[in-house]
Amino acid sequence: MDGHASPKLPAHPQPDWVPRRKLSAAEYQRMGEAGILRPEDRVELIEGELIAMSPQGGPHVFRVMMLTRLLVRAVGDAALVAVQAAIRLGAFSEPEPDIALVRPDYATRTETPPQPADMLLVIEVAASTLRYDRGVKAALYARHGIADYWLLDVGTGALLLHRDPSPEGYRDIREAAPGEAQEPALLPGVRLPVPALLG
Repeated sequence: MDGHASPKLPAHPQPDWVPRRKLSAAEYQRMGEAGILRPEDRVELIEGELIAMSPQGGPHVFRVMMLTRLLVRAVGDAALVAVQAAIRLGAFSEPEPDIALVRPDYATRTETPPQPADMLLVIEVAASTLRYDRGVKAALYARHGIADYWLLDVGTGALLLHRDPSPEGYRDIREAAPGEAQEPALLPGVRLPVPALLG
């Protein structure tokens, strides 16, 4: 997903034996409320670490806008469409997926970001972050039981569907056929034509 964590690793990563202190999601939120972290800092919390998000390029921004319009029209009142908003995955992660479809009843309890039980679908749009989204993000979503994770690869025009999550990763991963329509696993009856999803 462009606009999110960059797959590049630091030139000189610290060895595994160097002690680290994980930052909790609650502490992360308080840092934002106190102004220590500002919107322009562009970071997200992944497994207790602050991860820098990559700049949003034109193709990524355009696809997110088009997907947002398509999904708002398709789901109606069946889901809330969250765009690049934080979701809470356990005590140490608050990623910001490009798009998330959230259960409508979340609107009645907004004191914390949506959690796995609130998620109907998570979508990442990858223009320059495919490796990160297929690896780190997919593993994170699977560990926390996100039932349906779609990854749109802007470079190849492929839509990768990830389902059946487990602690070891998604057990069902496949590429959507270009001419078919897809239904989110938790929103049966909401049919989304793959050509429209791919733009």
